Amino acid sequence: MVILKKIDEVRAQVKEWKKQGLTVGLVPTMGYLHEGHQSLIKKSVEQNDRTVVSVFVNPIQFGPNEDLESYPRDLEADAKLCESTGADIIFNPEPEEMYADGFVSFINMTGLPNALCGLTRPIHFKGVCTVVGKLFNIVTPDRAYFGQKDAQQLAIIMRMVKDLNFDIEIVGCPIIREEDGLAKSSRNIYLTPEERKAAVVLSKAVKLGQDMIADGERDAAKIVGEMKKLISAEPLATIDYVEMVNMDTMQSIEKAEGHVLCAMAVKFGKARLIDNFIAEL
Repeated sequence: MVILKKIDEVRAQVKEWKKQGLTVGLVPTMGYLHEGHQSLIKKSVEQNDRTVVSVFVNPIQFGPNEDLESYPRDLEADAKLCESTGADIIFNPEPEEMYADGFVSFINMTGLPNALCGLTRPIHFKGVCTVVGKLFNIVTPDRAYFGQKDAQQLAIIMRMVKDLNFDIEIVGCPIIREEDGLAKSSRNIYLTPEERKAAVVLSKAVKLGQDMIADGERDAAKIVGEMKKLISAEPLATIDYVEMVNMDTMQSIEKAEGHVLCAMAVKFGKARLIDNFIAEL
């Protein structure tokens, strides 16, 4: 495995692979890799001849009061995880390599970003779509891998690929959780021991919603209301949102039917954590 810093280096290697008829998988990440990322890399290694993992804390998806500077970074640990899992390249560019002086071109989407996380992070998905589009153009993968934990991001990337005719298969992978149910996230490092215990309420709320649907409840407001009540009972939890939407449009729904996403964002001290479940009804 090699760590490459330059776009031209990655392009040259991928072109060589493609001359040999090899397939290429891409796992876009912001680093500080954990078992959730590792599951994406494993899936790529299983499905492709070669795998590229990008490790890049993307500055243009962070708002002015967000955690760009403090976002955790550990390239040495990331490299060990990638190599042991079978990745072939880590693409770890500097911001100026990705965004040359005078950069003014962005991928901006209407509709899907104007809900859930997009309401409180208005520039976030513009930055995500732009960097992912650039990575697709640089790596030209056959497949790219994204986790279900970022369900809105997954839906947006799938729509972008369809709308802009990227010749890439998007593979969504399940949420990986700690033993007590907390979804694995690089931002879990921000939690104090007390907040870490409290954050388990998110997976409990997910299970509550899933159980209500399994028992036949279809009233979205009732399901969301019970989930909010459970989360609100935790003193260290501050709800950003708990919503039930159509997974394909991100529009709110009154009845749990079709392709349903029930998603939440909740703050515990400095950490803003997300969780969700998807149902086909």
